[in-house]
Amino acid sequence: MVSHSTDLSHLPYRQNVGLVIINKEGLVFGGQRFDTTGAWQMPQGGIDEGEDIHSAVYRELKEETGLLKEHANILQIAPKQVTYEFPPHLRKKLFQEKYRGQSQTWVALEFLGEDKDIDINADETPEFKKWQWFSFGELLRYIVPFKRDVYLEVQEFFKDHLK
Repeated sequence: MVSHSTDLSHLPYRQNVGLVIINKEGLVFGGQRFDTTGAWQMPQGGIDEGEDIHSAVYRELKEETGLLKEHANILQIAPKQVTYEFPPHLRKKLFQEKYRGQSQTWVALEFLGEDKDIDINADETPEFKKWQWFSFGELLRYIVPFKRDVYLEVQEFFKDHLK
């Protein structure tokens, strides 16, 4: 029998948007997280109550990269959401065990700006300590293990836009 402490079925998934920012060379933006040494990821964040996907995309874009709407064009929205469970230590640390994981809508964006337009310190609480462009396959090597399957699915969704 499963104890209540390991049964997460009563917890909801946090609604989230993920951004695949693709430059002219077909490379994707990756940021190294402040809170996990060596862990890289693409920008992502919660969808606020009453917020639509487009608004969430451009808000997260500005918060995590400093980029404005004119710096990126939506190419494609993934055909379905992807979910993942938080590891137990993060479930408590990040959201006081309010969520079991995240249900993400991923969006591919064409980067229209220049590298100098990117400012990962634009928000008062930056997510990333550094950033760079990666091939999607290279970025996969730096993704935390519990998000790897999500990134493989995202890669499949947007394969026509990636190199």
